[in-house]
Amino acid sequence: MPAKTTTKSTKPVKKTGRRAPRKLKISSDRQGRLLDVGWLRKLGIYGYDAVEDVILAALVTGDPLLLIGKSGTGKTFLLNSLSEALGLEHRHYNASLIAFDDLVGFPYPVDDGKTIRYIETPATIWQAESVLIDELSRCKPEHQNRLFSLVHERRIQGLELPRLRYRWAAMNPCEQDSNDFYEGSVALDQALADRFAFVISVPDWDALEEEDRSRVADARGVDVPSIDEVGLAAAVEEGRRRFAAASEDLHQIAKIYSSCATSQLLKPKIRLSPRRARLLSRNLVALTLVTDGHPDSGNFQLGLKSSLPQLAWGAKVSKPVIRGVHATAWSLATEGSDARWLQQVVDEPDLARRCRSILKDAPSPDSASAAIRRSLLQLPPERAAVFALALFPAAQGYADRVGEEGVAALAELARQLLQVTGTVSWSIRPNQSEKSNPHPTLTACSTVLEELPPKRRARAKQLFYHCLATEINIEHPARLEDELNEAVKAVRPYLRRR
Repeated sequence: MPAKTTTKSTKPVKKTGRRAPRKLKISSDRQGRLLDVGWLRKLGIYGYDAVEDVILAALVTGDPLLLIGKSGTGKTFLLNSLSEALGLEHRHYNASLIAFDDLVGFPYPVDDGKTIRYIETPATIWQAESVLIDELSRCKPEHQNRLFSLVHERRIQGLELPRLRYRWAAMNPCEQDSNDFYEGSVALDQALADRFAFVISVPDWDALEEEDRSRVADARGVDVPSIDEVGLAAAVEEGRRRFAAASEDLHQIAKIYSSCATSQLLKPKIRLSPRRARLLSRNLVALTLVTDGHPDSGNFQLGLKSSLPQLAWGAKVSKPVIRGVHATAWSLATEGSDARWLQQVVDEPDLARRCRSILKDAPSPDSASAAIRRSLLQLPPERAAVFALALFPAAQGYADRVGEEGVAALAELARQLLQVTGTVSWSIRPNQSEKSNPHPTLTACSTVLEELPPKRRARAKQLFYHCLATEINIEHPARLEDELNEAVKAVRPYLRRR
């Protein structure tokens, strides 16, 4: 939060100065903090202590950064001050007002009649080293599309911007509450939001300590230049050197954590794109290296929280969800290889891949048996039946790999599937016959069975009749049969050993 104010304009800011489990190593990059805690305060920026390491990590990677916060919380001030302290050729554009010509200048044809060039002005983007797109959530859709390549590729109109190092943006929350209303602030396009590596929610007045409130309210801080008295430029360059030389162990921990967190977030239906998973891993490495180079649980949780793009389109991810996902991902990333494999298997939503991994990749029979037992307990009953019916025939021939306990657990359920006994009953409305009021699920299953070839039909009949006799609901019979067929195909190569 600022102790001074700035005027929004398009003018450039002037320069101023497989057997035994192995624990991963997690201390090979220890080198000390790049900057002392509180370095933003020395630039006249208060209230950002909790995220100053994230901001420094963004400066080190040069990846796009988005700040989201209420009006007057110092988003613009922070980013303009960083460019000033680093001595960058800076451009500050208001996305709600800017015309595209303000970015590129006035086009004119070259003498050959085939090429277009642009007349540059002090406000055009061509010579910029840093760019701030303010009020991004108020940007017109057509301009938002044009800014996409700027944020994602450092390009404008298909042309490269070789001098551009930093792409920053700021916006008000697009989710309104009873106390605040921002006319025209709308949810960011999800594809654009996904291009910002760090997405930071900035603090408001109620989150400030009393000392910071006093400094922010001090009128004498207005128009004081941000001079690099903390060695920010040198720290950023050292951070880049560290990032380029980061150890394989650190990258491995970040990769495992990111992959697990991305999978865990699917459980509460929070999707991170494959691109976001890679960005999260990159963010975690940078955040570790700007501190002391030692992976830390608190830093990784901060990195996860600051890498979720959902806030940019008005979707909140609750603190308990973040804490739970972090705890699972951190444990997996720092445990031995057997524990990591087991967690990854039980998190795998695709049953065909899960079966194949148990037969092919299990690090030990105990791990395979644990994966089978946890799968049978974790999966909904109809999917547990699919898992057992598909995996059991192959597991019998691979008992030395999947473990006797695993085979026994599968056999207990598989035998129920192979020898179905029971009665199917349902309610018939008064004055109606069984013919005019058939069992709804049985009818749907029969329709699916009629369209299948003989061998596939026999398997599906075992599955469906078991579910019906044990009163297990089958919401989508065709989808469940497809899942069974894919799992059977996945284990088929392992039947040859029997």
